[in-house]
Amino acid sequence: MRSVVLVSLLAALISQLAPKMALAGPDSSRICASAIHAAELSQRLPRFLLHAVSLAESGRWDKKAQARIAWPWTVTAGGKGKFFPTKAKALAEVKRLRADGIRNIDVGCMQVNLKYHGHIFGSVEEAFDPVNNVAYAAAWLKSLRDKKGSWAHAVGRYHNGHWKKRGQGYWRRVYSIWTNEQKQDFHARKKARIAANRRRNTLARR
Repeated sequence: MRSVVLVSLLAALISQLAPKMALAGPDSSRICASAIHAAELSQRLPRFLLHAVSLAESGRWDKKAQARIAWPWTVTAGGKGKFFPTKAKALAEVKRLRADGIRNIDVGCMQVNLKYHGHIFGSVEEAFDPVNNVAYAAAWLKSLRDKKGSWAHAVGRYHNGHWKKRGQGYWRRVYSIWTNEQKQDFHARKKARIAANRRRNTLARR
């Protein structure tokens, strides 16, 4: 029953995200962030929470942005994550891993696990698609929140089902990233307000 609800929620969320993602463009460095921002708004998730989870899952340093970003072509198996430059190369890695008998594989922006959640998608390629990947992660996280009663426990069980063994530590990691993202946003907004006020004052004196 829960799978049916998740699939229904996923379909609705994808229909909301797809048009917004079409406007975001093909830039791999922004594609996860764009999908995540849209998902947080449409699902009314706490601001930057899904973003923080994505950085814990597939975050990498981006020289151009001078910041950590979630990378859509990330593949993790055996605790080792690899960042690939293209979707095609990431798909080839999954194919190679499966040929070696490995099934426990995480993919995409939100590192959705193919062993436990792969049946939701029509193919591995669909699972990698940032809209599908993020939409399912948002739906899954929200379902965990409804079941467990708190965002802390939902996040803790997002990556691993055992709260006491690994969930608490994972939540602390995500929480640290989350608070840092909130602080950065606060300072960026404050800086923008100061700059806007200065421009208005300059114009008023002319």
